Formats: sequence, structure tokens, C-alpha cells
Amino acid sequence: MSSVEESVREETIRFSVSLPRPLLDELDRRVVKKGYASRSELVRDLIRERIVEETWERGDVEVAGVLTIVYDHHQRELTQHILDIQHRQYIHVVATTHVHMDHHNCLETIIIRGMPVEIERLSLEIGGLRGVRFSELTRASRVQN
Repeated sequence: MSSVEESVREETIRFSVSLPRPLLDELDRRVVKKGYASRSELVRDLIRERIVEETWERGDVEVAGVLTIVYDHHQRELTQHILDIQHRQYIHVVATTHVHMDHHNCLETIIIRGMPVEIERLSLEIGGLRGVRFSELTRASRVQN
């Protein structure tokens, strides 16, 4: 391994955690159910998830999100309303993907960057449009290893 690779690689610290037996049993069930190689992998993911949640709650840094919607593309002017909302928001729409699910339903993913409150506003506005049958915002942010 080169010195550059060594400097990029982070040191892993081992520490112990004391848990009541029922909580440990639940942790072990989740390790198996989700296919983790170890408890440590699951705990790392849980910590990362909480960091993302807190970053969104603080609202002071740019974050990313993926808005997934299913809508009736025969609903009059709905597609245009969705596009208009994306264009007038003060956030950056990075990319969209559009899939025709059947004759009436389209699935669209909208990858967004911006401040949490602005992304939430866009999500609520699009999700509340008549003809939108499903709307879910997946939250993401930069997380250190």
C-alpha cells in the first residue's frame, strides 16, 4: 500500500457497548435479517443514518434528496405543474428519471440538492398535487466513513 493510500485510509477504533439482553437480541436479529457481516457494520450504518437525520434537522448545510413520485400522466396539466415547481424552486435539480409504469401511471425520481427546508417544500408541493398517487422523499447528506 502506498503512503497516499495509507493516509486516506481511516483508523478504525474498537470500543465496547453494554446493552440489555433484549436490545442485543434485537440487534442480532437485524444483523441476520439485513445480511450484515457483523454487529459493527449495522451499528456504523445506524450511526450514519442518525447523522443524516440530524443534518437535515439542523438545516444549516446543503443536503441532497431523492423525491420518488408516482402520478397519473393523464391528469390534466399535472406533468407541466411538476416541471414548473422544479424550475421555480431555489434548489438544484440534479437529474430526473421518468418511467412509464402502465397506461396511466408514471414513476419519476427527482434528485435534488439544496437546503433542507427548500427540499422539503418542493417535496410537499409536488406530493400535494392532484393526480400524484405516491410521494416519498429519501434524505441524504455527506457522511464521513
